[in-house]
Amino acid sequence: MINQDFIRQSTGFFSPRSRANTLSRLLHTDPPLLIGILLLCSFGLLILNSASEGSAMVVQRQAIVMTIGLVVMFIVAQFNVHFFRQWAPSLYIAGLALLVLVLFIGAEVNGAKSWLDLPGLPRFQPSEIMKFLVPMLVAWYLSSRPLPPGFKHLFWSAVMVLLPAGLIIVQNDTGTAIMVAMSGIFVVLLAGIRWSIVITGFIALLLASPAWYLFLAQEHQKNRILTFFDPYRDPTGAGYNIIQSQIAIGSGGVYGKGYGNGAQSHLDFIPESNTDFILAVLAEEFGLLGVVFLIGLYLFVLFRGFYIAWSGKDTFSRLLAGSITLTFFFYVFVNMAMVSGLMPVIGLPLPLISRGGTAVITLFVGFGLLMSIHTNARRRIH
Repeated sequence: MINQDFIRQSTGFFSPRSRANTLSRLLHTDPPLLIGILLLCSFGLLILNSASEGSAMVVQRQAIVMTIGLVVMFIVAQFNVHFFRQWAPSLYIAGLALLVLVLFIGAEVNGAKSWLDLPGLPRFQPSEIMKFLVPMLVAWYLSSRPLPPGFKHLFWSAVMVLLPAGLIIVQNDTGTAIMVAMSGIFVVLLAGIRWSIVITGFIALLLASPAWYLFLAQEHQKNRILTFFDPYRDPTGAGYNIIQSQIAIGSGGVYGKGYGNGAQSHLDFIPESNTDFILAVLAEEFGLLGVVFLIGLYLFVLFRGFYIAWSGKDTFSRLLAGSITLTFFFYVFVNMAMVSGLMPVIGLPLPLISRGGTAVITLFVGFGLLMSIHTNARRRIH
């Protein structure tokens, strides 16, 4: 007689749900996170097609970049999270070396000398890879120390964060420098730093901001601050982008003007309409409902990232996953606030929606790390 338990187990193994679970385990993927990412990519290509006025070349290039990003994500996910913990210092030093190399042989694009053109390699931004190398190193350092961290450990964590951020600022890429610094700061905050230190640091930052503005800020940075407070002081110059963006967002109303019918973008009133200001295109054509739909997709990915961070099996995994998720949230928040006039313009794209190259690949590296943390972290390390 054939064993019925054996039959049930065999048929269960070949069921669609079982095959999906087995495949996700073999590929070290997190299906909910992957679904959220694919939905964002698809929606991003749809909006990019309109923002680029149906340019097949722009959309195809972005689709190729996203495909490469997905492949990179799957490759990163195959590595055990302890591999990244072991190699965090070496990877960080290599990233710093690339940042120093940029100062000598870097190529300048849009006023920022932050690109490397190396023989046999596509042009890339070393500053982008520091968005995950900095939190990886800080998480490596703090995970083997008593938490919450004391002053000594906070000092060395600050050095790890400020050193690459300072090198990126020298490259005249303030937006990326802020993102790199925040990715490391998020690790420190998640490590349980005392609120008194956080409040003291925030007050010190506020008190130092006038001195930075008067003595250290460059002229274009000062213009961005002044434009934030009054865009109409220079409506055809520094304030032009944000004014046209606000017009596009307001004219979209609740339901939008319809796909491909955005006057502000298609009549070229919005500069950088397929990069930094692509949200204005979305708001004009899809209205408030389209923006809410996009925010819903972002929230789905964010909550999944927070769940992965919460379920991490060791301190390093939890700190790194939490920082990656918060950095992604910061990306989204800053771009949306910037485009709507709630923050100064600092040149940050909208994740997985704006056109990009190295920045898009970097996002997928972060997602790969999240999947590695979720599927490979099996032992608790203190």
